[in-house]
Amino acid sequence: LGIDLGTSNTLIYMKNKGIILREPSVVTISSKTKELFEVGEKAKHMIGRTPNIYETIRPLRNGVIADYEVTEKMLRCFYKRIKSGTIFNKPRVIICVPAGITQVEKRAVIEVTREAGAREAYLIEEPMASAIGVGINIFEPEGSMIVDIGGGTSELAVVSLGGVVKKSSFRVAGDRFDMAIVDYVRQKHNLLIGEKSAEDIKIKIGTVDPEEEELQIEVSGKYVLNGLPKDITLTSSELIETLSALVQEIIEEIRVIFEKTPPELAADIKKKGIYISGGGALLRGIDKKIASGLNLKVTVAEDPLNAVINGIGVLLNDFSTYSRVLVSTETEY
Repeated sequence: LGIDLGTSNTLIYMKNKGIILREPSVVTISSKTKELFEVGEKAKHMIGRTPNIYETIRPLRNGVIADYEVTEKMLRCFYKRIKSGTIFNKPRVIICVPAGITQVEKRAVIEVTREAGAREAYLIEEPMASAIGVGINIFEPEGSMIVDIGGGTSELAVVSLGGVVKKSSFRVAGDRFDMAIVDYVRQKHNLLIGEKSAEDIKIKIGTVDPEEEELQIEVSGKYVLNGLPKDITLTSSELIETLSALVQEIIEEIRVIFEKTPPELAADIKKKGIYISGGGALLRGIDKKIASGLNLKVTVAEDPLNAVINGIGVLLNDFSTYSRVLVSTETEY
């Protein structure tokens, strides 16, 4: 199995079967006993809507495990769901981890996977999986740059000869876009909205390009001045400034990586341009904004949401060729 254990979504890929599970990385647990109540899509609908006896949490924050026990229960639950339709016991698992992860965090991911029922666990860095999924030939002696904008983190890497030459993992990603929308709506319209509403707004009308067509959305929330429910209409042009500021931070981070990249590889990237993937790549106009900020060609992956899991799929189907890009097996600890 291949697992993309993301802050927002968990995807599981099975060799020869493709993606067999895609669920939000959200868990609703009993506040007292810490027993699981709901996992995945159903739990996501409960965010901000649970009584005191339950709490809805995301056990992963910024791409790493924030709550060890709950992550283990969540994975166990996902394994159960896919087990019913397939015949496998104790699978070998490849899991995706952020580029900036520490040894302790790596060990936590491996341990939690073993606890949840895997026979062996291997790790691959997210930008590497993403580069394979986008279709870059990672074994060529040529530099390629991939920017994977996920939920909790954006991963940035320069890849050449089957290895990561320079990398960066930073926390300007989908969740930060959502929080920026929450703050904007509160300050500009005196309306309190939840993160689920903010995510809907981002998906439906979020843009960083003034030339995109004007879209609008009805938003319901709680009016700050009297505490009562209220509806407002938000337009896409209102959000341009807020979201552009965050995309600018991503551009600055790419610049920093360029400064550290050897000149030959930088020249290769100038020729080929940058590839962007992850859910954040779907933000309208983000490719144009990054392209004009860096004066480089920017290509959005064909299937940006699944770039990482597709990369793991390629690896699973040709394990002998790609096994050398795995970060670490347990023997290294």
